[in-house]
Amino acid sequence: MGETVAIIGALDTKGEEFAFLKARIEEWGLKTFVFNTGVLGEPKFIPDVSAEEVASYANTTLEALRNSDRGIALDAMAVGIKGAVLKYFKEGLFDGIISLGGGGGTGVSCTAMRELPIGVPKIMVSTVASADVSPYIGTSDINMMPSIVDVAGLNRISIAIISNAANAISGMVSKLQPQTISASSKPLIAASMFGNTTRAVDHARKIMEDAGYEVIVFHSTGTGGKTMERLISEGYFEGVLDITTTEWADEICGGVLSASEHRLEAAAIKGIPQIVTPGCIDMCNFWGTESIPSKYQDRKFFHWNPNVTLMRTNVEENIAMGKAFAERLNKAIGPIHFIIPEKGFSEVDAPGKAFWNPEANQAFIQTLEKNLRTDIPITKMDNNINDPDFSKKCAEILMNMIKVS
Repeated sequence: MGETVAIIGALDTKGEEFAFLKARIEEWGLKTFVFNTGVLGEPKFIPDVSAEEVASYANTTLEALRNSDRGIALDAMAVGIKGAVLKYFKEGLFDGIISLGGGGGTGVSCTAMRELPIGVPKIMVSTVASADVSPYIGTSDINMMPSIVDVAGLNRISIAIISNAANAISGMVSKLQPQTISASSKPLIAASMFGNTTRAVDHARKIMEDAGYEVIVFHSTGTGGKTMERLISEGYFEGVLDITTTEWADEICGGVLSASEHRLEAAAIKGIPQIVTPGCIDMCNFWGTESIPSKYQDRKFFHWNPNVTLMRTNVEENIAMGKAFAERLNKAIGPIHFIIPEKGFSEVDAPGKAFWNPEANQAFIQTLEKNLRTDIPITKMDNNINDPDFSKKCAEILMNMIKVS
């Protein structure tokens, strides 16, 4: 069909805006493929995929949705548009996707966008784009663009914003380079990293890349861990260098960078070789000091930057993490090796540093040893996690496990 942009929109209430967006994209010489998600009335122009068809993917009818509550209708159209978008994408009918909307429209459209492969151009022009958009984006690569004004008519501001969005998606799609993750003869490795384990991961990455591997690093900020877990589940990687498992500290302590209770599960269930270390579990993350719960006011803190405050985890929290790690790693159907740096789990957890707390670290180690399957090896090293000997050992053991498997 050529270079084509899909448009998701409620063509009944926002038909004027979507007609303008469609025209701007077509000025680039591109084609458009329009999905209608409007349930209140007739579309202002004829879409390629009707609202009736979208509703059918949710096993309902447009008439039924028109007689239901708004929330029920939005939920149904979110399910329906996901099914419709996936069907037509698999048929090769569009190359990128865009939408405009408020909170409801953003939720519906992003539900479909999240299902498309990483690398497919995605733009969401939204009234909520300046807020916390993690529920809308999830682990995808949706580009959120603030609408500045509500998506309610064409005016000098909305015309400028919609035109910029049209130009952006058209530029992404025009003369398209390969948009999905390309194939390579190099074995692909996932690695987790944080500011406090950067030296370790960079050193291990260089060793592995020199040996012919390609290493993709994920920032352990909650979303980073979730994304890594998702791509592991989807079969992208042949091994995992999980040096930085700090997101579990946030899950246990209620910090701001949790990757959910499913962190550490994907590689175990997938059965691919993995190295796991307690990287940065000595710290839980909060934003500025005002974001710290009052129950933690007497704890030890480290101001990482003006927007991030680290809290040292205690004995009880490390015991909880030891149990959580073992519970998830015990599910493994493939090779795992747990490597422990006994002189500290992070840059600031080292003798003489702010977070050095051998008692808390030992609480994690002893709990892990007590609960981990006996056939999963644990190696202890007389190093800090960022010492070159430690990261070298992690890289070498992982490469050997991959070769054997």
